[in-house]
Amino acid sequence: MLNKELTGCVGLGTGMLRELVLAGFIMSVGLCIAGMVTYLYQWLTGEQAMLRYDGKTVLHMFGNIVMSFFCGPYIMLQMGWQQERGGTLSLSMALVSAFVAFGWAFITGLIVLGTYFTFFV
Repeated sequence: MLNKELTGCVGLGTGMLRELVLAGFIMSVGLCIAGMVTYLYQWLTGEQAMLRYDGKTVLHMFGNIVMSFFCGPYIMLQMGWQQERGGTLSLSMALVSAFVAFGWAFITGLIVLGTYFTFFV
């Protein structure tokens, strides 16, 4: 005799898979935006994109904060792959930076996709 509760849960897998794929899509959009904005910033300003909040004026300070927010996931991934003194990679540093970067990319992607669907669809 089959348990009806177990066989009833089979239909839930497709909905949960759909949510997982949607979360992955939002994260990938955020990471693509972060990479694009990072390279665009470096091309236009001629300096390396860094996480910072300083500036010569208040306008530069807010510009650096916005840049750090949108470029942050890509910068975090790059920081995770930095070599230590002996030329080795720290696995814990790479995992923590990837965890933070992908979470940050989800938020960035959510903002970009939410803005797109609000104004353009």
